[in-house]
Amino acid sequence: MTTHQVLNPADHGALRIRLGAGPDLGDGVSACLTVPAEFRRLACEYPILFRYDAAQRQFGSLALLGFEEGENLFVENGRWDASCRPFAMAVQPFLVGRPRDDQGPSQVHVDMAHPRIASDGQGLAVFDESGQPTPYLEEIAGMLGALDEGYRASGEFYAALDRYDLLEPFSMDVTLDGGAVHRMVGYHLINEEKLRSLEPAVLAELHGAGQLGPIYMALASLGNLGKLVRRKNQRVNG
Repeated sequence: MTTHQVLNPADHGALRIRLGAGPDLGDGVSACLTVPAEFRRLACEYPILFRYDAAQRQFGSLALLGFEEGENLFVENGRWDASCRPFAMAVQPFLVGRPRDDQGPSQVHVDMAHPRIASDGQGLAVFDESGQPTPYLEEIAGMLGALDEGYRASGEFYAALDRYDLLEPFSMDVTLDGGAVHRMVGYHLINEEKLRSLEPAVLAELHGAGQLGPIYMALASLGNLGKLVRRKNQRVNG
Protein backbone atom coordinates (compact mmCIF):
# COMPACT_ATOMS: atom_id res chain seq x y z
CA MET A 1 0.00 0.00 0.00
CA THR A 2 1.29 3.47 -0.87
CA THR A 3 0.62 6.72 0.95
CA HIS A 4 1.55 9.60 -1.34
CA GLN A 5 1.89 13.12 0.02
CA VAL A 6 3.06 16.36 -1.53
CA LEU A 7 6.53 16.91 -0.09
CA ASN A 8 6.87 20.11 1.95
CA PRO A 9 9.00 21.26 4.90
CA ALA A 10 6.00 21.94 7.13
CA ASP A 11 4.90 18.32 7.10
CA HIS A 12 8.20 16.61 6.34
CA GLY A 13 10.82 18.79 7.99
CA ALA A 14 12.13 15.88 10.06
CA LEU A 15 11.90 13.30 7.27
CA ARG A 16 14.93 11.07 6.85
CA ILE A 17 15.62 8.48 4.16
CA ARG A 18 17.34 5.13 4.56
CA LEU A 19 20.12 4.66 2.03
CA GLY A 20 21.89 1.48 0.98
CA ALA A 21 20.35 -1.24 -1.16
CA GLY A 22 18.36 -4.37 -0.48
CA PRO A 23 15.03 -6.12 -1.01
CA ASP A 24 13.90 -4.73 2.34
CA LEU A 25 14.41 -1.21 0.95
CA GLY A 26 12.24 -1.70 -2.12
CA ASP A 27 14.97 -2.92 -4.47
CA GLY A 28 13.55 -6.43 -4.88
CA VAL A 29 12.29 -6.05 -8.45
CA SER A 30 13.37 -7.82 -11.62
CA ALA A 31 12.80 -4.83 -13.92
CA CYS A 32 12.09 -1.14 -13.64
CA LEU A 33 10.76 1.67 -15.79
CA THR A 34 13.18 3.66 -17.86
CA VAL A 35 12.76 6.33 -20.53
CA PRO A 36 14.53 6.79 -23.90
CA ALA A 37 16.44 9.83 -22.66
CA GLU A 38 18.10 7.55 -20.10
CA PHE A 39 19.12 4.75 -22.49
CA ARG A 40 22.64 6.08 -23.13
CA ARG A 41 23.41 6.18 -19.42
CA LEU A 42 22.03 2.70 -18.73
CA ALA A 43 23.19 0.83 -21.83
CA CYS A 44 26.61 0.05 -20.33
CA GLU A 45 25.06 -1.97 -17.48
CA TYR A 46 21.49 -3.14 -18.13
CA PRO A 47 19.58 -4.87 -20.92
CA ILE A 48 16.88 -2.49 -22.14
CA LEU A 49 13.72 -4.21 -23.35
CA PHE A 50 10.23 -3.09 -24.34
CA ARG A 51 6.84 -4.27 -23.11
CA TYR A 52 3.35 -3.48 -24.28
CA ASP A 53 1.10 -1.89 -21.65
CA ALA A 54 -2.43 -2.98 -22.50
CA ALA A 55 -3.97 -0.48 -20.07
CA GLN A 56 -2.12 2.46 -21.63
CA ARG A 57 -2.32 0.95 -25.12
CA GLN A 58 1.31 1.74 -25.79
CA PHE A 59 4.80 0.40 -25.33
CA GLY A 60 7.11 1.25 -22.47
CA SER A 61 10.75 0.45 -21.80
CA LEU A 62 12.32 -1.47 -18.95
CA ALA A 63 15.79 -1.96 -17.55
CA LEU A 64 16.12 -5.67 -16.80
CA LEU A 65 17.53 -6.43 -13.34
CA GLY A 66 16.85 -10.16 -12.96
CA PHE A 67 15.06 -13.18 -14.40
CA GLU A 68 12.64 -14.13 -11.63
CA GLU A 69 9.94 -12.10 -9.93
CA GLY A 70 11.46 -9.97 -7.19
CA GLU A 71 15.03 -10.78 -8.24
CA ASN A 72 17.50 -7.90 -8.52
CA LEU A 73 20.92 -9.25 -9.44
CA PHE A 74 22.54 -5.84 -9.04
CA VAL A 75 21.93 -5.70 -5.29
CA GLU A 76 24.49 -7.46 -3.16
CA ASN A 77 25.68 -7.06 0.42
CA GLY A 78 23.73 -3.87 0.98
CA ARG A 79 25.00 -2.06 -2.09
CA TRP A 80 24.06 -1.55 -5.73
CA ASP A 81 26.73 -3.28 -7.83
CA ALA A 82 26.74 -1.13 -10.96
CA SER A 83 28.22 2.16 -12.14
CA CYS A 84 24.76 3.75 -12.21
CA ARG A 85 21.20 3.10 -11.10
CA PRO A 86 18.08 3.64 -13.16
CA PHE A 87 16.47 6.89 -12.07
CA ALA A 88 13.24 5.04 -11.23
CA MET A 89 15.13 3.11 -8.55
CA ALA A 90 17.42 5.92 -7.38
CA VAL A 91 14.58 8.36 -6.61
CA GLN A 92 12.67 6.08 -4.22
CA PRO A 93 10.67 6.89 -2.07
CA PHE A 94 10.00 10.03 -4.09
CA LEU A 95 7.94 10.31 -7.25
CA VAL A 96 6.52 12.85 -9.62
CA GLY A 97 3.03 14.06 -8.80
CA ARG A 98 0.67 16.49 -10.44
CA PRO A 99 -2.06 18.77 -9.09
CA ARG A 100 -5.55 17.26 -8.93
CA ASP A 101 -6.70 19.37 -11.87
CA ASP A 102 -3.54 18.38 -13.81
CA GLN A 103 -2.77 22.08 -14.24
CA GLY A 104 0.46 23.75 -13.21
CA PRO A 105 3.95 22.33 -12.67
CA SER A 106 4.72 18.82 -11.49
CA GLN A 107 5.28 18.29 -7.78
CA VAL A 108 7.60 16.15 -5.70
CA HIS A 109 5.57 13.54 -3.84
CA VAL A 110 6.79 11.12 -1.20
CA ASP A 111 5.41 7.67 -0.46
CA MET A 112 5.26 7.65 3.34
CA ALA A 113 4.62 3.88 3.34
CA HIS A 114 7.86 3.14 1.49
CA PRO A 115 10.47 1.09 3.41
CA ARG A 116 13.11 3.76 2.82
CA ILE A 117 11.27 6.11 5.17
CA ALA A 118 13.32 6.07 8.38
CA SER A 119 11.21 5.77 11.52
CA ASP A 120 14.14 5.79 13.97
CA GLY A 121 15.57 9.23 13.20
CA GLN A 122 18.43 7.72 11.25
CA GLY A 123 19.08 8.22 7.54
CA LEU A 124 19.66 11.21 5.29
CA ALA A 125 17.80 14.45 5.92
CA VAL A 126 15.54 15.86 3.21
CA PHE A 127 15.30 19.41 4.59
CA ASP A 128 17.84 21.33 6.64
CA GLU A 129 17.06 23.11 9.91
CA SER A 130 15.80 26.20 8.08
CA GLY A 131 13.41 24.13 5.95
CA GLN A 132 15.49 24.38 2.79
CA PRO A 133 16.09 21.33 0.55
CA THR A 134 19.30 19.48 1.31
CA PRO A 135 21.75 18.66 -1.52
CA TYR A 136 20.33 15.13 -1.40
CA LEU A 137 16.79 16.39 -2.13
CA GLU A 138 18.06 18.70 -4.86
CA GLU A 139 19.72 15.71 -6.54
CA ILE A 140 16.50 13.71 -6.23
CA ALA A 141 14.49 16.60 -7.70
CA GLY A 142 16.86 16.71 -10.66
CA MET A 143 16.37 13.00 -11.34
CA LEU A 144 12.60 13.31 -10.97
CA GLY A 145 12.61 16.19 -13.43
CA ALA A 146 14.63 14.15 -15.92
CA LEU A 147 12.25 11.22 -15.54
CA ASP A 148 9.18 13.41 -15.97
CA GLU A 149 10.57 15.18 -19.02
CA GLY A 150 11.72 11.87 -20.50
CA TYR A 151 8.33 10.28 -19.94
CA ARG A 152 6.50 13.19 -21.56
CA ALA A 153 8.77 12.99 -24.60
CA SER A 154 8.64 9.19 -24.87
CA GLY A 155 5.26 9.07 -26.60
CA GLU A 156 6.72 10.35 -29.85
CA PHE A 157 9.56 7.83 -29.59
CA TYR A 158 7.21 4.86 -29.23
CA ALA A 159 4.96 6.25 -31.95
CA ALA A 160 7.96 6.27 -34.31
CA LEU A 161 8.83 2.67 -33.40
CA ASP A 162 5.23 1.71 -34.17
CA ARG A 163 5.08 3.76 -37.36
CA TYR A 164 8.06 1.96 -38.84
CA ASP A 165 7.26 -1.41 -37.25
CA LEU A 166 10.61 -1.53 -35.46
CA LEU A 167 9.61 -3.67 -32.48
CA GLU A 168 9.40 -7.45 -32.53
CA PRO A 169 8.41 -9.97 -29.83
CA PHE A 170 11.32 -11.43 -27.89
CA SER A 171 11.62 -14.55 -25.78
CA MET A 172 14.69 -16.21 -24.38
CA ASP A 173 15.51 -19.38 -22.47
CA VAL A 174 18.09 -18.60 -19.80
CA THR A 175 19.95 -21.84 -19.07
CA LEU A 176 22.08 -21.76 -15.94
CA ASP A 177 25.22 -23.74 -15.20
CA GLY A 178 23.24 -26.22 -13.10
CA GLY A 179 20.75 -26.88 -15.90
CA ALA A 180 17.83 -24.82 -14.57
CA VAL A 181 15.99 -22.87 -17.26
CA HIS A 182 14.21 -19.53 -16.91
CA ARG A 183 12.06 -18.48 -19.84
CA MET A 184 11.71 -14.79 -20.61
CA VAL A 185 8.46 -13.94 -22.37
CA GLY A 186 6.31 -10.89 -22.98
CA TYR A 187 9.13 -8.59 -24.07
CA HIS A 188 9.93 -6.83 -27.34
CA LEU A 189 13.15 -5.50 -28.78
CA ILE A 190 14.29 -3.49 -31.79
CA ASN A 191 14.11 -5.41 -35.07
CA GLU A 192 17.63 -4.78 -36.34
CA GLU A 193 16.90 -6.05 -39.85
CA LYS A 194 14.02 -3.61 -40.31
CA LEU A 195 16.12 -0.81 -38.87
CA ARG A 196 18.84 -1.49 -41.45
CA SER A 197 16.30 -1.48 -44.27
CA LEU A 198 14.90 1.97 -43.46
CA GLU A 199 15.20 4.58 -46.19
CA PRO A 200 17.84 7.29 -45.66
CA ALA A 201 15.10 9.91 -45.38
CA VAL A 202 13.47 7.96 -42.53
CA LEU A 203 16.80 7.57 -40.73
CA ALA A 204 17.35 11.30 -41.10
CA GLU A 205 13.89 11.93 -39.68
CA LEU A 206 14.58 9.71 -36.65
CA HIS A 207 17.97 11.33 -36.13
CA GLY A 208 16.53 14.82 -36.37
CA ALA A 209 13.90 13.96 -33.76
CA GLY A 210 16.55 12.60 -31.38
CA GLN A 211 15.11 9.09 -31.66
CA LEU A 212 17.85 7.26 -33.53
CA GLY A 213 20.33 7.46 -30.66
CA PRO A 214 18.05 5.74 -28.11
CA ILE A 215 17.24 3.06 -30.69
CA TYR A 216 20.91 2.20 -31.10
CA MET A 217 21.49 2.41 -27.34
CA ALA A 218 18.69 -0.12 -26.78
CA LEU A 219 20.28 -2.44 -29.33
CA ALA A 220 23.73 -2.05 -27.79
CA SER A 221 22.35 -2.80 -24.33
CA LEU A 222 21.38 -6.33 -25.36
CA GLY A 223 25.02 -7.33 -24.90
CA ASN A 224 24.30 -7.08 -21.18
CA LEU A 225 21.98 -10.10 -21.29
CA GLY A 226 24.97 -12.45 -21.18
CA LYS A 227 26.44 -10.46 -18.29
CA LEU A 228 23.16 -10.75 -16.42
CA VAL A 229 23.19 -14.53 -16.91
CA ARG A 230 26.70 -14.61 -15.41
CA ARG A 231 25.47 -12.63 -12.43
CA LYS A 232 22.68 -15.15 -12.01
CA ASN A 233 25.10 -18.09 -12.15
CA GLN A 234 27.36 -16.44 -9.58
CA ARG A 235 24.38 -15.88 -7.30
CA VAL A 236 23.20 -19.48 -7.67
CA ASN A 237 26.67 -20.97 -7.28
CA GLY A 238 27.45 -18.82 -4.27
